[in-house]
Amino acid sequence: MLPPAPVVLNGAPVALVGPVRIYVCGVTPYGVTHLGHAATFVWVDALARILRHAHLEVEVTRNVTDVDDVLTKAAQTANTPYDEYAAMQQYRFDHDMAALGVRRPDHEPRAHRHIGEVVRLAQGLIDSGHAYEANGSVYFIGRGCLEHSGVTQEQGLQLCEEFGEDLDDPHKRDRLDTPVWRASSGADPAWPSPWGMGRPGWHAECAAMVLHSFGSSVDIHAGGKDLAFPHHAFESAQAEAFTGVTPFARSWMHVGTVGIDGAKMAKSTGNLVLTDDLLTEHRPAAIRLYLLDRRWSQDWEYEPRALVAAEGRLDALYAAAGRRGNDAAQVHVMQSLLNDLDVPRALDIALEEGGRAARDLTHVLGLG
Repeated sequence: MLPPAPVVLNGAPVALVGPVRIYVCGVTPYGVTHLGHAATFVWVDALARILRHAHLEVEVTRNVTDVDDVLTKAAQTANTPYDEYAAMQQYRFDHDMAALGVRRPDHEPRAHRHIGEVVRLAQGLIDSGHAYEANGSVYFIGRGCLEHSGVTQEQGLQLCEEFGEDLDDPHKRDRLDTPVWRASSGADPAWPSPWGMGRPGWHAECAAMVLHSFGSSVDIHAGGKDLAFPHHAFESAQAEAFTGVTPFARSWMHVGTVGIDGAKMAKSTGNLVLTDDLLTEHRPAAIRLYLLDRRWSQDWEYEPRALVAAEGRLDALYAAAGRRGNDAAQVHVMQSLLNDLDVPRALDIALEEGGRAARDLTHVLGLG
């Protein structure tokens, strides 16, 4: 067995003893899983496997955002109750993740089961002066998130709008304030609160679910790079304001976004490569290797030719695992993986040295 080793993430060492608390923003279950989703969850699964191989205890929480206006609208279009619709979409997501070798998280909180925690979060933020109530909604004072995140006001407003923030809500004191609790009416899902019937805000849902799962902080918070602002910025700011504990996340793992034809792959634009389509054409392990054989934080373009090349690289790894090799090279494989999850370097070593190094890498990355 290999001795425990330092872990580097984002180019900086992360002191880990265990259990390592990892939180990853899960899907909003209103459509099938695309390659951008798959990339994030495969990377988090690989991180957990690597840390466990380094003899660390790991706990992974991956939430389900099953209270969201886009989900509600999709369910209405399908003439299906939002919770039933979410359950059906979640089933398809789970099927895709299982096919790709992504292990089930240790905890899987669903937003609709944590309404009480969001209400307590909202009340605590009001009591501490970080939020205010207006017309049945509770708004978090968000302007301070700009400087903390390193984005300009123009960038921040644009990103907020892209992610569905209502910048012109007349009940806000500032356009950058964000709802912790939103008043509901009509067909919106609704629960009772001190401010009337309503539903949680997106950022508050994640903050509440992290606090419920892990307490006041996490070791590694993961998600797509596109979530860094506003979602993760507002989520962490709300949690820190509520608990007084900083930092909320000791390290962030923002996985690079996937593009197609020069644009970010996203449900909102419809330029999607669907995971279940790829699974009918390629081996799951080849898709997994295609997603991992790059730097995790790097933005990249989907290229069908590169996926075909990953098939060949996978076969080469299997062949290397079957031949005699330099057993000492397995140490260098693990050192590469622990050094910012450098899968390309680890794979190059395994292919060159073969033997146990290749077998270890196949096992650790879930490619067997």
